[in-house]
Amino acid sequence: MIESTKKVSKKGVSPMMRHYLEVKEKNPDCLIFYRLGDFYELFFEDALTASKELDIMLTGRDCGMEERAPMCGVPHHSVEKYVARLIEKGYKVAICEQMEDPATAKGIVDRDIVRIVTPGTVLEASMLEEDKNNYILSLFLGTDKLGAAYTDISTGEFYVFELTGSPKEIAVKFRNELYSIMPREIVYPAGYVGEEDFSLIKKECTGYYCTPYFDWCFVPKSALQKLEDHFQVKNLEGFGMEDMDAAAVAAGALMSYLYETQKSAVKQITSIRLKKQTEHMYLDTFTRRNLELCETLRSRSKRGSLLGLLDHTHTSMGSRMLRRWLTEPLLRFFDIQNRLDCVEEFVKKPDELETVERLLGGIRDIERITARITSATATPRELIVLRDTLEIIPLLKDAMRDFSCKGIRQLLEDMVDLSDVATLIRNVIADEPPLTIKEGGIIREGYSEELDRYRDAMKNGKNWILNIEREEKERTGIKNLKVGYNKVFGYYIDITNSYKDQVPPDYIRRQTLANSERYITPKLKEIEDMMLSSEERSYKLELEIFNMTRMEIADDAARLQKAANAIAAVDCFASLAHVALENNYVRPKLNNSNKIEIKNGRHPVIEAQSSRERFVPNDTYLDNADDKVAIITGPNMAGKSTYMRQVALICLMAQIGSFVPCDSCDLCILDRIFTRVGASDDISQGQSTFMVEMTEVASILHNATPNSLLIFDEIGRGTSTYDGLSIAWAVVEHTADVKRLGAKCLFATHYHELTELEEKLQGVKNYHVMTKEYKDEIVFLRKIVPGKAVHSYGIQVAKLAGVPEDVIERAKVLLVTLEQNDINRSRDKTAEEEPAETDETKKALLLMRELQSTQVDKITAIEALVFLDDLKKRYC
Repeated sequence: MIESTKKVSKKGVSPMMRHYLEVKEKNPDCLIFYRLGDFYELFFEDALTASKELDIMLTGRDCGMEERAPMCGVPHHSVEKYVARLIEKGYKVAICEQMEDPATAKGIVDRDIVRIVTPGTVLEASMLEEDKNNYILSLFLGTDKLGAAYTDISTGEFYVFELTGSPKEIAVKFRNELYSIMPREIVYPAGYVGEEDFSLIKKECTGYYCTPYFDWCFVPKSALQKLEDHFQVKNLEGFGMEDMDAAAVAAGALMSYLYETQKSAVKQITSIRLKKQTEHMYLDTFTRRNLELCETLRSRSKRGSLLGLLDHTHTSMGSRMLRRWLTEPLLRFFDIQNRLDCVEEFVKKPDELETVERLLGGIRDIERITARITSATATPRELIVLRDTLEIIPLLKDAMRDFSCKGIRQLLEDMVDLSDVATLIRNVIADEPPLTIKEGGIIREGYSEELDRYRDAMKNGKNWILNIEREEKERTGIKNLKVGYNKVFGYYIDITNSYKDQVPPDYIRRQTLANSERYITPKLKEIEDMMLSSEERSYKLELEIFNMTRMEIADDAARLQKAANAIAAVDCFASLAHVALENNYVRPKLNNSNKIEIKNGRHPVIEAQSSRERFVPNDTYLDNADDKVAIITGPNMAGKSTYMRQVALICLMAQIGSFVPCDSCDLCILDRIFTRVGASDDISQGQSTFMVEMTEVASILHNATPNSLLIFDEIGRGTSTYDGLSIAWAVVEHTADVKRLGAKCLFATHYHELTELEEKLQGVKNYHVMTKEYKDEIVFLRKIVPGKAVHSYGIQVAKLAGVPEDVIERAKVLLVTLEQNDINRSRDKTAEEEPAETDETKKALLLMRELQSTQVDKITAIEALVFLDDLKKRYC
């Protein structure tokens, strides 16, 4: 068999195969699903690929060539699941559909590509996750800036943003945006592939499905024209994009890509939303992961994450919106207060909350149904689902009629009256339509007189013929008159020769037989035409009415999306209120005095998972003056990491508009939260644990501001003790110094030497986790209190962790020995006789003097590293 289309000449092949080769030539990067009857077939290399990836049988087809063409196929009624599997594996699929009925086609059936399905352009519900957006992102590099646009065509959302700075700074910012957006596909100019300036951006795109696209689509003039044509505007000023030239180019190119793949206008995209960096908290990739906002670190599942706790939404739209809120905490005071007001309304009205939640349970995904309506892929049953959903909206609004806060009142206004759309669907579509539009029975009886006649003909045709026979007998008086049928003449009236003189003048003779004559009448012919063509005409008319109805609803896409967005927001507020009531959360207060004051704060996720023991709450106080940096000591497993994460999560929850787990809190608005928690070797990049750790520390120190919260957990462990201590010391100094950074910071460490900084640096305070020791056992009290830890309890922790008993006992012996040696060395130093001055002791004395004479509080972190490197070279 011939495996590749490149080896096939169009000469001599069948007309069907010639057309297939032309389609494949125009779409070489796609797997062509070519409709033949009840199957979608794939040929040549596409067949080989699909057969392997889908585990379906590979056959062959004679196409007028010397060798058979490899072929495999899937049934048309189950094509979605096969396409979904290929998309998941990173393939693009072009659907080549039959554009006419094969039964009535003259010659080769007309076929054409009706849609190209890529990972970022999926519309089918079976291929989408209900609670996640399916974004496709486009990017364009301008002068000192990167413009980007991303959309979910299954919902109609369309966003743009720009990033500025040096190439390296832009790449870091872009990485964080990618982790927030998680696009299924990234589109960029094909000409960028070999450009050096694009290399850093391309590196960040590793692991995402990337599509190089025509360079001419990224030309500013053509990109802008595409946007203006789509939105029917003269310029983009109405969207606030007059100064966002790079983002506009990315948006225009993305629109071109969507038009090409969808083979139609994407009417569900009705507006552009600006994503401004000044409106949302900056969360880098490491922080999103470490705080487990949307998925856990280990299993990467929603369950066990903060989203898993907060998401009690009842609609897919609400679930997707809550995910966006969680990854984009607000920065503006009044925006945060508005959300908190809305949540508080529900908290104070538990009965109304229960009613609203019940009604939300009956609302389906308006956003995605609307998108399928505008793309002409919605089924009749989806219209019924939409109708039922729209009829719930008035009940939902009525349930909140007594709500007084401004935010809820605005949402009620945004739930525009869509009774006309619901009425249209109710009048046109049958209550229980079939799964597909090809089965008939879509349109409600009584809506179309013509359609009702066709249906009557299909159902009562035989009765019609019997009625005509009876009527004609009565009219003519011919008792043996019969109505018959054959394939040549169709229906006819048979009259024997003995009654020829009684034949009415309006009878038209069609055939003479030996004993009778056969006639037709205009009425009989009309009924015949109706009966024989009623099924085909009925189907065509139903399809026409359905398409017209779907188009009429598509014109209301903007109204539907506005209502959907409002319902999603209500769902989010109800969900946050539900969690607040269930877990005894309180409303956070916001201040402008740069302080974080939390009374009896709790870790929201761990508290919810702790069914056996009561969660131990803790207080927190940080500001930008005397309490900037809290150095936290204590043994492993005592709860230091949990405590620091809970502070970060409480601050973040407050800024998404959620109530928080504590007795009370008074919080400043944080512009950024950074976490440096643990590390692992990045083998693929050739980076060690320590290198990864230092890279993250450097990023934090470069990007943090005095309005940021920094979480450092055991930094400096990836190198030698003195190197690690020096780095940790210098980082604390840098963070506490108002002339360098002066940010609020929680710093957990096992370097007890750092506790000396409380006496040396303003703004540094010591805290430790309380423990209780009984014989060889240790009890973690989980309470954070002022002061430094006295012991590390390493051996006790090792025992709790399950280290073998013989190892524990040996460690105890070694610990006593080492501690005794330290005591003896201390006594030797106080002895009157001087120790023997060997080369080693001389080096040690010189090193001690040099360390003692160095003012470590007056050097930077970089200077400390250089200093340590120099000491190692000279003394080690």
